[in-house]
Amino acid sequence: MMNIMTTSEIDLRSREFRANPYPAYTLLRQHTPIVFRDELGMWVVSRHRDVATILRDRRFGRSIDHILTREQRGVPPKPQHRRAFDMLSENSMFDKEPPDHTRLRGLVQKAFTPRRIESLRAFVQRVADDLLDQVETAGTMDILADFAVPLPVTVIAELLGVPDSAHDSLRNWSQSIVAMFELEPTAEQERVAIQAAAEFADYLREAAAYRRQHPQDDLISALVEAEEAGERLTEDELIATCVLLLNAGHEATVNLVGNGLYALFRNPEQLRLLQENPSLNTSAVEEMLRYDTPLQLFRRFALEDVQFGGVIFRQGDEIALLFGSANRDPESFTDPDTLNIARADNPHISFSLGVHYCLGAPLARMELQIAFATLIRRFPKLALAREPQYRDSVVIRGLHSLEVVF
Repeated sequence: MMNIMTTSEIDLRSREFRANPYPAYTLLRQHTPIVFRDELGMWVVSRHRDVATILRDRRFGRSIDHILTREQRGVPPKPQHRRAFDMLSENSMFDKEPPDHTRLRGLVQKAFTPRRIESLRAFVQRVADDLLDQVETAGTMDILADFAVPLPVTVIAELLGVPDSAHDSLRNWSQSIVAMFELEPTAEQERVAIQAAAEFADYLREAAAYRRQHPQDDLISALVEAEEAGERLTEDELIATCVLLLNAGHEATVNLVGNGLYALFRNPEQLRLLQENPSLNTSAVEEMLRYDTPLQLFRRFALEDVQFGGVIFRQGDEIALLFGSANRDPESFTDPDTLNIARADNPHISFSLGVHYCLGAPLARMELQIAFATLIRRFPKLALAREPQYRDSVVIRGLHSLEVVF
């Protein structure tokens, strides 16, 4: 537990907070559920009902660039050396608001269909079993490096039509780009992310050009061909969409497998319950998404002056929605600090809400359900080898490694 007595003593950038933010979340919800935090330069919203409302409220958005220029907001112009990286966010539906977001999402949904996702189920199962086959005789493994990391990369590569030889590159590009979503990325993280964005974009540009001439049964080809009301994705939009699918799917699956399994080890009665009742696998995955969600903080902007929850957000104000706190709110969850894999009423917001609800949630759920079911079935004596350490991050919560024996 963190030794914190008042919310004024909380530093949301501190190493102590990053290691275990949940006691601080409790204090924020109880005493300052909506508050401006100087150390972040943002408003912080911590209660479930407030976070859920703002996610659905169109007076708030992921981007404000379509309403206020950077100059009007008093923000320096984007530096030219970041152009390769900024191109991704400028063309991604993740950072767009309607009507641009609506157009992009509609086009992507024509390619990223439920049928295409469901067609991957047997492949995901085969990959999960193959990865465990490779470590079975060793009797020990790092859950992240040996299983959780390669699984989603292999799946998204199959979805996109990327050959095995590029899997390591996909993994490295994703990890490098995602590091920039932290609150204070270092200069080296920025340099590596820009390089990764440029290399990934070049790779996808070449792949898209080939698919235009030689269509295949993969997502890149489907995105190239997707059309709605005479609209098609531009090349930059196609690239940004593929990068988004890789990054979002990779990070969610990797960190949830690690966080979730570690939570089960810390709650052995829940691990036994899952081992004895495999039918609880679906609700177990939802509970792990709630209990220690990988995406802890999601940013929003006030698109206009908004009076909300006793405060006034001014147009352009940036707001940090604390998903990790909202998912532990006792007003929305019974015994929220207790892991309960049989939890029936579980309105967690780990995949967001509203127009920006995660398009890849069905694929992530499929991967997670297969991952946990396969681990539990294949390794009934699975146990923690040594205590892991959480990565030093605020936005994305995950472990450095998770070493186990079986």
